[in-house]
Amino acid sequence: MDDIVVAVVERLGLAGIALLMALENVFPPMPSEAIMGSAALAIERGSMQFWPVMTVATLGTLAGNYAWFWLGDRWGYERLGPFIDRWGRWLTLEWEDVERAMIFFERHGHWVVLFLRAAPFMRTMISLPAGLAHMNKLKFCIFTAIGAAAWNAILIGGMQWLSNTFENSNIVSWVIIATLVLAAVAYFWRLATWTPRSER
Repeated sequence: MDDIVVAVVERLGLAGIALLMALENVFPPMPSEAIMGSAALAIERGSMQFWPVMTVATLGTLAGNYAWFWLGDRWGYERLGPFIDRWGRWLTLEWEDVERAMIFFERHGHWVVLFLRAAPFMRTMISLPAGLAHMNKLKFCIFTAIGAAAWNAILIGGMQWLSNTFENSNIVSWVIIATLVLAAVAYFWRLATWTPRSER
């Protein structure tokens, strides 16, 4: 199983990892845990190197987060609300989520962008309120890049530890598959149960 996972990530290459990490911040069923887990296996096998993977993964994450930041910064509340009402089902995003994130951002300040990027919750969501608040672009990019690098390093290190601890058990591959399945199930469940604000 490990051989299959490594072969897939090798075929994708560094550019593919960067693209997947960017899309992971836009399209929910593509978890970073699975992407970085696959890269960690390739690093363990010696077919990829840690720092190039870290660099492209962090740049991809920054690009995906900046897309949300740009929407908030350029569109503001008036245009963003209708956009989320229209596409929220497919993004598994509701306006109430944005409002909660905005309250959290206003309460804790710009530093939450850095800390939440290295946390397992609200990692992408915080980019929207940062944009809506017109946070300094350079500061947003620096904080996001630092937090994203920390999160990616944690994922790679954790998967490498699992691989070394449970050698020859294919446990990392099964963790990757389980993560993908759970993400897909959660996504389609959210699609099936999502209702527009006007119908509540």
